Amino acid sequence: MTDRKSGRNADGTFGYGNPGKPKGARHKATRAVLSLLDGEAEGLTRKAVELALDGDTTALRLCLERIAPAKKDAPVQFDLPPMQSAADAAKAAGAVLDAVALGDVTPTEGAHIMQLVETYRRTLETTELEARVAALEGG
Repeated sequence: MTDRKSGRNADGTFGYGNPGKPKGARHKATRAVLSLLDGEAEGLTRKAVELALDGDTTALRLCLERIAPAKKDAPVQFDLPPMQSAADAAKAAGAVLDAVALGDVTPTEGAHIMQLVETYRRTLETTELEARVAALEGG
């Protein structure tokens, strides 16, 4: 049962058909700031560059972050044995651990790669199980 005034169900969640805030809607304060800055991007950028060149370290950092942003993700290369079956996942996991131990990849990168290996292992395992069930049903 949905309360017509609030649009919420008895458990407090929103009822069907209540979309909430429209996609892309902005807060009133954000809209006000954007309207003040409208058309000023070039002047503000020039001022930030001037301040940076005059030695303002905050402005300098801001400019450098725009020129060369910090890398969030980068490809890694190391030897990973092929995974043709779910059993090959142990070999792949061992290769990832070796790469971390040797410093070829960081522990964080290794953890991300292990997640990929695990997801692929589950996919292979599911495929193998489906083939077994199909063989039993057709046999």
